[in-house]
Amino acid sequence: MKRIAIDMDGVIADSYAQFIEYHRRETGILKSREESIGISEAAAFPFIRKHILTPGFFRDIPVINGSQEIMKALNNKYELFIVSAATEFPQSLAEKQAWLNEYFPFLGWQQMVFCGWKTIIKADIMVDDHFKNLDHFEGQTFLYNQPHNQLADPGRHTRVFSWEEIGRYLL
Repeated sequence: MKRIAIDMDGVIADSYAQFIEYHRRETGILKSREESIGISEAAAFPFIRKHILTPGFFRDIPVINGSQEIMKALNNKYELFIVSAATEFPQSLAEKQAWLNEYFPFLGWQQMVFCGWKTIIKADIMVDDHFKNLDHFEGQTFLYNQPHNQLADPGRHTRVFSWEEIGRYLL
């Protein structure tokens, strides 16, 4: 059975919706996703570091549309792992696990990999929204489209725009 590694933030968890909401609360300004196209998350949201360190930030992130259904189907076809560089923000570990347990109850704790650098991950397929994680991966790669990567050439990675599209490729 092939192994698939799937990122959490920006792939199954809608971190942009959370950045936008926290930015609105902080500044009173409602930004659109379009305003962030081609800009790093840190540049688009100047208070990002403060926000991601706020208790509840990771626990209350909305789910990306279509991810639950496709992930459930992928879980039946692949050895599936959620891979998140969560140790960068240690307070996020419990929140991310609780979030996964709530929204993806078909995944076991053994399928949750919280790490630092993702270069240690060995799988056949990886889905991520950051080049820094995909570029060093030796298997098949899918770049999940997000504003920060939208203008970049995907290179050897297959750019995907939705979970339905991922399903068409992998199911």
